[in-house]
Amino acid sequence: MSTIALESVVAAGHSAAHLKPELWAKANRHLVRKALAEFSHERILSPEKVSPATGAAAKGEGTADSYRIVSDDGLAEYTFAARQLELEHWSIDASTIACTRNGAEATVDALTFITEFRDTLGIREEMLPVYLEEISSTLASHAFKQWMGQPSSAELAVGVTGGANPSIDFQTIERSMTEGHPCFVANNGRLGFGIADFRAFAPEAGAPVQLDWIAVHRSKAVFTSSEGLGYREHLETELGTTDVAFFDAELRSQGLDPASYFLMPVHPWQWENKLTVTFAAEIAQQHIVHLGIGADAYQAQQSIRTFFNTSEPEKCYVKTAISVLNMGFMRGLSPYYMKATPAINDWLQELITGDEALQSRGLAMIKEVAAMGYHNGYYEAASAKGSPYRKMLSALWRESPLPLLQDGQQLTTMASLLHVDSSGKPFVSALIGRSGLAPSDWLRRYFEAYLIPLVHCLFRYELAFMPHGENVILVLENGVPVRAIMKDIAEEIVVMGERLELPEEVSRVKADIPDGEKVLAIFTDVFDCIFRFLSALLEEDSLISQETFWRTAAEAIRDYQAQHPELADQFSRHDLFADDFEFSCLNRLQLRNNQQMLDISDPSGGLQMAGRLKNPLAAFAS
Repeated sequence: MSTIALESVVAAGHSAAHLKPELWAKANRHLVRKALAEFSHERILSPEKVSPATGAAAKGEGTADSYRIVSDDGLAEYTFAARQLELEHWSIDASTIACTRNGAEATVDALTFITEFRDTLGIREEMLPVYLEEISSTLASHAFKQWMGQPSSAELAVGVTGGANPSIDFQTIERSMTEGHPCFVANNGRLGFGIADFRAFAPEAGAPVQLDWIAVHRSKAVFTSSEGLGYREHLETELGTTDVAFFDAELRSQGLDPASYFLMPVHPWQWENKLTVTFAAEIAQQHIVHLGIGADAYQAQQSIRTFFNTSEPEKCYVKTAISVLNMGFMRGLSPYYMKATPAINDWLQELITGDEALQSRGLAMIKEVAAMGYHNGYYEAASAKGSPYRKMLSALWRESPLPLLQDGQQLTTMASLLHVDSSGKPFVSALIGRSGLAPSDWLRRYFEAYLIPLVHCLFRYELAFMPHGENVILVLENGVPVRAIMKDIAEEIVVMGERLELPEEVSRVKADIPDGEKVLAIFTDVFDCIFRFLSALLEEDSLISQETFWRTAAEAIRDYQAQHPELADQFSRHDLFADDFEFSCLNRLQLRNNQQMLDISDPSGGLQMAGRLKNPLAAFAS
């Protein structure tokens, strides 16, 4: 539980009590450390080695070195102690960061840091203020998390209910995450939220949310669902027959026929700030009718626009459009994409359940079983394909993972494996301690549950997920991962080759990816964006060396390959033991265009490369 009662947070209303000097200073040091580490990792900054560092600066095995970097105008200098680990990961001790300006000691300030290196970072003048606003929001979020207080890693590993209530434990972990995406420096932008919105809807606030419900005219909207699931059946399951009848009666009281409308959930922020203004014509013409507030309470997930039903946890998640700018995208939902969403999920579910290698490792997915999209003719006529104005009003329903649990099992977001509590203890270390296993044995279990299914999908099908921490749920037994559950399917899977024949309604997920880039689905999305951080945490906590980490991964892959000799040609075609691989950079994408990093219909076309990275598996090639 939080050290500050939820009632106190709500009562604070519009207060900015978390914006205190000491919390702000810690947030700035934390974010400047991340900026130094990730911008150096992406070869945007080039720190100069000064001298070896010892003592507190040398964490884990080995010795840190001292580095310096000078601002674009030459007036500011930053020094810090760091170790360079595998995959050019910069392990920086935040306490060693010092700054001078004009030769005098100065505060460590993230906003100033960005402006001091604006030319090196390559931020265009018109985008710099927006990026600074995202940095400011990220700082404020970090200060809020400090002010709120969070359970320790040990408490999260055991569970606030001792594992007796997996729903409560799962959502406690979800709202206790303090970092956001491990690669992106500006990862909590949420531009559009005010302080009251932040307290009401930010995942770290953990406040209960009740969704608005509207009726949308069927001539303007499309509803699709999994095979065998009808509209009325779905809505009565999610809302209950009483609420459906109440909303139908509300329509009749306005002289409208319920049979002419779909019932649709809406994010409260979106209704208040966008729909009542931007969609005013649709409301005035009764194409959209506001019906009231749903009875169920939900909790916002790390993705902001997705909600977990805390009133009835076995009901579906609800994902809604919300027109806030966060981490390189306006977080809308396309009605065009919604139309095919259930069919894509049905197709992938059939593939997974029919694959022996995936089933033997327990891979599962939670399907997006129903989706609804609204077409606003005014803005569709006036905007380009992919415009945020075309993505303001859609929703989807995703299965709950709770029915997949067996007795004694718990759920955690995979993002939690990179979580570090306020005392510096990694959550993953607490899980390993709880398990009673040797760290390398725990790691091998994790690789079998998560890495090998992804590798198999690449080799067998040339199918890739977007398998970052927020998109994966781990099922744990006594702290040990036993299976992975994939989510956020329809917008984030891609079929990259010709090994699968796709039904017409699923064809959207196919993309023309150059053959040499297909393996980046593992090298970039898994190795660089997850394992780079996980291996560093384990080494810094003196649990597993970098060598042991990557040897264990190599052994898992080698054993898998030995089990599937029929895929030998694919193993050489997509060589996971190659000496190096193309270095695809995420912050470079955001620095180039922080309002739309990529065209998701062309995931390869906009990638930002920075040479090649040495592959840590290469040492174990034979």
